[in-house]
Amino acid sequence: MARQDFSQTPGETTGLQPQVEPQRHVRCVPGDVAPHVLLPGDPGRAQRIAAGLPEARLVAQNREFVVYTGRTRAGTPVSVCSTGIGGPSASIALEELARVGGTCFIRVGSAGGRQPGVALGSLVIATAAYRADGTSRAYVPPEFPAVADLGITLALARAARRLGYAFHHGIVFSRDAFYRQDPGLNRQLTEAGVVASEQECATLFVVGAVRGVRVGAILATDSNILLERQPPAAERERLFRQAEAQMIDVALAAVDDLAQGSEPW
Repeated sequence: MARQDFSQTPGETTGLQPQVEPQRHVRCVPGDVAPHVLLPGDPGRAQRIAAGLPEARLVAQNREFVVYTGRTRAGTPVSVCSTGIGGPSASIALEELARVGGTCFIRVGSAGGRQPGVALGSLVIATAAYRADGTSRAYVPPEFPAVADLGITLALARAARRLGYAFHHGIVFSRDAFYRQDPGLNRQLTEAGVVASEQECATLFVVGAVRGVRVGAILATDSNILLERQPPAAERERLFRQAEAQMIDVALAAVDDLAQGSEPW
């Protein structure tokens, strides 16, 4: 795929431009990244998304950040950038991608269910996040809410319904220490209706608000500590991969809707 510059409007002539240094971590410059960007945590998921995009090209690869740019099957320019695990690297990706042209971001990640009715292999559209991460506190005080962009959230819900995919929606629990559990807090948040636990949404929602870009999230569940029966590893993997494929379908369909300016309210 030939390099396409998204930093200029069609027909604009700029003449010679000064050399632009690539962003320090994602290694992108203006023109590398489409306005709409999917943010998986896993670099392997970024590769799987890119494999389904017509004319996708590898833009950059550095540390946990793997960036592709292509088009949806409907022709909408879209980029994909993996963020790694947790808030610090997710904030770096969002900060740098926004500097080179990203304006609308959708996290496409994994999560653990936190309600008994959230089965493995479920889709969850995050409306907001409980801020148990550390990174977002470097941006705003803890009282500031971590809320997903309304237009993206509704576009995701509408796309899922149109595709015939069931989903849960609600507040998610974003935390840093994967192997540390607080049973009391877990119980309190479950009773309050938190639907899933993950590690990036709170950071991304807050950084998006501070930087003036739109951020939403759809997740696929790969576990649930509340289930009475815990399926074997092979079944967990099968259920998650199925949900991952559906999650990607929904996110790309939402990108098409958002790019057309058809806000769903």
